[in-house]
Amino acid sequence: MEENKNNFVPPTPDFKFFVTTLTLQATIFLGQIPNPATEKTEEDLPQAKFIIDTLGMLQEKTKGNLNKDEAELLENLLYELRSVYLSKNKGEVK
Repeated sequence: MEENKNNFVPPTPDFKFFVTTLTLQATIFLGQIPNPATEKTEEDLPQAKFIIDTLGMLQEKTKGNLNKDEAELLENLLYELRSVYLSKNKGEVK
């Protein structure tokens, strides 16, 4: 096991990796996939909203500075996350 830790090569940091990592966190908080730490599906809508809002802020702050692929990726990820969040949040409104 120790040998594997020494051979770990982290991925090259780039915009796509950053936003997909945040998206993965949001999908965990939306209860779409199990939390890898607990292996349980847990829903935390306030945390999901925070991550989604953070991605939205990132979209606004980087407008005009992203290449076409990066801008489309962020737009598509936000659309999907917001759709899931709204459908789940709608069920909680009373």
